[in-house]
Amino acid sequence: MSEEVGIERKSANDFIQSIIDGRLFDQVERLKRAYEKPVIIIEGQLYGIRNVHPNAIRGAIAAVTLDWGVPILFSSGPEETAQFVYLLAKREQEERKKEVRLRSEKKALTLAERQRLIVEGLPNISATLAKRLLKHFGNVERVFTATEEELQEVEGIGPKKAREIRKVITAPYVEED
Repeated sequence: MSEEVGIERKSANDFIQSIIDGRLFDQVERLKRAYEKPVIIIEGQLYGIRNVHPNAIRGAIAAVTLDWGVPILFSSGPEETAQFVYLLAKREQEERKKEVRLRSEKKALTLAERQRLIVEGLPNISATLAKRLLKHFGNVERVFTATEEELQEVEGIGPKKAREIRKVITAPYVEED
């Protein structure tokens, strides 16, 4: 691509989940801060999954495009996504005569932003919950070493979320094909 364009690819399921858990607009904000021309590509069928009303999905898409000014492209799958990325890159590099960056360096995040980003990677953890967890435990390491019972001391973390968090942290890594 170029220094100006950043593409975030989201599966339809991930897009829906980020609406449900409130992460979507925090993610869009980070994308806008990192790139002058951000683009989101949503891959797969959006409607009819996760029992989310179509108007909620349309509202989120409208907010991202109109309120945040981030275009959303829709792709049927990985092949079409690759074609979009190729065409966007070709347009940026050839037609606009821009240098290709071999290594993409996003704008530097502050330490607190990086810490929140790490904690937001846990299952069902929104930006708000990430802040609460970090305030409660003091640092990322302590969040990751907390027991299920300790996690539940934080407002918004119930037994199910605590169990899922511990599962992600402690389960052996098995590479998927």
